[in-house]
Amino acid sequence: MSARTGFPGGREFQYVIESSPAIVNPGAFFSENIITVRLPETTVLAWANSEQVSIEGEQVLDDGEKLTILVEKDFTCLAPREGEGESDMYAHPNAKSSEKED
Repeated sequence: MSARTGFPGGREFQYVIESSPAIVNPGAFFSENIITVRLPETTVLAWANSEQVSIEGEQVLDDGEKLTILVEKDFTCLAPREGEGESDMYAHPNAKSSEKED
């Protein structure tokens, strides 16, 4: 998954989220103005098919500081929002059921 947001002056912010069978812990990388977050494939599959909302991790930086990584599911809005495309979002857990109660 990737997304980009444009800014004045032709600049843009871009991020990429990838899953990989080759890694065991979440990691983040910054190169050529792109933030890439890599997540363990098994973790992503379990997360996507469950009620788990987030994947969290920490990465130790070169100076010993820690970078906290948090990836969360994007839920549909509880109230309609003009111009909001929600076709690729998770159903909101607090949304009222569309089934009528008898």
